[in-house]
Amino acid sequence: MERRTFVAALAGAAVTLPAFRAKAMQQLARANAIAGDRSPLALADDELFWAQIQRAFDADRTMINLNNGGISPTPSHVLEQMIRDLKFTNELPVEHMWRILEPRMESTRRDLARDFGCDPEEMAVVRNASEALETLIFGIDLARGDEVLLTNQNYPRMITSWQQRVAREGIVLKQISFKVPPPSDEYVVEQFRRAITPRTKVIEVTHITNLTGQILPVRQIQDMARPLGIEVFVDGAHAFNHFPFTRDQLDCDFYGTSLHKWTHAPIGTGFLYVRKAKIPQLWSLMGSTDTNRANIRKYEEIGTHPQANFNAISAALAFNRGIGADRKIARLRYLRDRWAKRLLASSDRVKVLTPLDNDRAGAICMFGVDGIDPGKLGGWLLSNHRIVTTPIGHPEFNGIRITPSVYTSVDEIDTFADAVKKAIAKGIA
Repeated sequence: MERRTFVAALAGAAVTLPAFRAKAMQQLARANAIAGDRSPLALADDELFWAQIQRAFDADRTMINLNNGGISPTPSHVLEQMIRDLKFTNELPVEHMWRILEPRMESTRRDLARDFGCDPEEMAVVRNASEALETLIFGIDLARGDEVLLTNQNYPRMITSWQQRVAREGIVLKQISFKVPPPSDEYVVEQFRRAITPRTKVIEVTHITNLTGQILPVRQIQDMARPLGIEVFVDGAHAFNHFPFTRDQLDCDFYGTSLHKWTHAPIGTGFLYVRKAKIPQLWSLMGSTDTNRANIRKYEEIGTHPQANFNAISAALAFNRGIGADRKIARLRYLRDRWAKRLLASSDRVKVLTPLDNDRAGAICMFGVDGIDPGKLGGWLLSNHRIVTTPIGHPEFNGIRITPSVYTSVDEIDTFADAVKKAIAKGIA
């Protein structure tokens, strides 16, 4: 369905999607009218188009938020649906939440499965990528001496979760290293291949790293591992709705993500995908009845929790569809290149650790300035210019991670670049 037709249909779908304000849909309709039939690349720098999207967020413009990789704001109408359902819950929780709102999560499950490209019966709605990955980490049967392979750029919480299994059960955890940016996908796959032994049972790979924003070759790693009987867990915390892909393009069996980053869903939302044939053999994080052994919903058994957050996911998904995944990633890469290339051209002291000008990265980009400590530069940007960034230290590299979003303006990007140029020229003392 063409986006303009899709948006027009949503505007009239009051019964199906009661939370969509007329204002929110009007903004998407205006944006699509401005877009016309132009390509995503042609729209990437069209500020009139993106101004309509920016107005969907009640962002604090007294600060420049370039840390959308941690948690992103949600569009105002999505937040309003969650608040409405929280108030409705509070009127009579045992009836309103459990008997009215909770069954509606099946619609959220259906919508997530459609966008990811899987069967709804393979889609569990969880609170974040950490919960999804810990379900995988603690849910797979391993014996003493079995090996798990991951990189030293995996998310720290996942590494510590595996380390707990090492301490308790005697499994072996191996961490590989790779250059940043890596010279090729084949190079990354080869680093994994070299570390595999007959005892390797699991590979955990990040779809896109949370440090430098490198998109890793998940499909190639999966294709290498499956014939060897090795399970591949994909940590997609930063990937879903950041750039377009489907389950079948990855051919993965396990995938976990957060939805409060690039999907712009409420804080505390995520999903866990498990291929249907794998569900019976993967234990749930919390206990469930034996009748649920093959049911994806066993991974949602976490006790009492607010249903409003989960039900608002569908509104966030519809908002993303209205923008279009291809348009979104084109804009994010435009914003990234706008500041990164400007800084690279300004001084040979600037180093960018993220690949530019290809499809191996998205909005997340790390840079450093020779002679300036990243932590001190990040503090200087915050205290002097009210710019929020993410200084990162790693045993093999360090720098500042910059992550704009769809509501970020070019003025904010340019203000950031100007501030860094000032720091390079005059120092931050």
